[in-house]
Amino acid sequence: MAISFDTRYPSMDDLRAKAKKKIPKFAFEYLDGGCNEDVNLVRNTAELREVQLKPNYLREHHGSSLKTKLFGVEYDAPFGIAPVGLQGLMWPNSPEILAKAAFEHNVPFILSTVTTTSIERASELTEGNAWFQLYHPTDNKLRDDIINRAAVAECPVLVILCDVPTFGFRPRDIRNGLAMPPKMNLSNILQVFGRPHWAIETLKHGIPTFEVLKPYMPKGLDLKQLGKFMDQTFSGRLNAEKIKPIRDMWKGKLVLKGVASEFDTEEAIRLGLDGIIVSNHGGRQLDAGQSTVKPLATIAEKYGNQIEVMMDSGVRSGPDVARAMASGAKFTFMGRSFMYGVSALGKKGGNHTISLLKTELQQVMEQLCCEKTSDFTNHLIK
Repeated sequence: MAISFDTRYPSMDDLRAKAKKKIPKFAFEYLDGGCNEDVNLVRNTAELREVQLKPNYLREHHGSSLKTKLFGVEYDAPFGIAPVGLQGLMWPNSPEILAKAAFEHNVPFILSTVTTTSIERASELTEGNAWFQLYHPTDNKLRDDIINRAAVAECPVLVILCDVPTFGFRPRDIRNGLAMPPKMNLSNILQVFGRPHWAIETLKHGIPTFEVLKPYMPKGLDLKQLGKFMDQTFSGRLNAEKIKPIRDMWKGKLVLKGVASEFDTEEAIRLGLDGIIVSNHGGRQLDAGQSTVKPLATIAEKYGNQIEVMMDSGVRSGPDVARAMASGAKFTFMGRSFMYGVSALGKKGGNHTISLLKTELQQVMEQLCCEKTSDFTNHLIK
């Protein structure tokens, strides 16, 4: 696919600034914020950007390729779209916009359990190439039914989440009364009136709902009952005994997301998982935790030949992708960058953001004289 982007927005900072002007404050703060005091949110990107790369200018160079193999599939770039909850709240129809863009650009799209389009629709838009991320249900029958739906939809990869044993403490969302749909207090109503494009698109596409979970939700569920339903339906705390039946049941590739330690990596290998995503949930769960690049380097060096090691959290740009891969990641995922893009530019945001990232990353590779994405580690300054 030809790479082109809107030159009015040539950076993620431009997209973020535009998104802030396009969507209500309660939606932007949900997207942009971390937890507690946002310490780990800031640390993620700051420490990743301390990674330095070395160019080899006089080496014979035959061109650089972004193509990267993962789980036997050759993707057109070494990055994909991370699972994000409540996507339709931030921009109406955004998961479908992003799924289409990912398919057209041949990069992975991961659908969240708590986003606003269904497994079946995401599969349709990607011709069976969408990955699915599972929040672990408390009821085994519900777990099995959701997994079976993902299998019928031909999702090639199931991602299970281990870093949400409890919901993060997020002061902005508490102040904003964030729910699905959002509580319409006076402040939120005024915010909506101030964002007419967002309001019109929301009316056009309808109030966003948890489409994956709709078959299991009681009819007529009001806002007060929704929180109780979610608490009763899902338990984010994973352990070996919960993972074993999923491994037995799932015939495709199985990935553990949220890994931040050697212990969890070793457990994933012992349980027969195919990959891990080193992640701290975008700094939204544990403010006192490490940045993702810190455990990544150790985990990749020690276990990279036993399991596919990927990374998200803190990755915002093409140079960030290069830094993460030089630090040992086989592949990277981003959530906020794509949501900034689609919130800023609507239906054009997915293609714009992927094209921008490809352009940035291609420039870095050419500058380093790095021909393959697997060669990034040779350019790391330790």
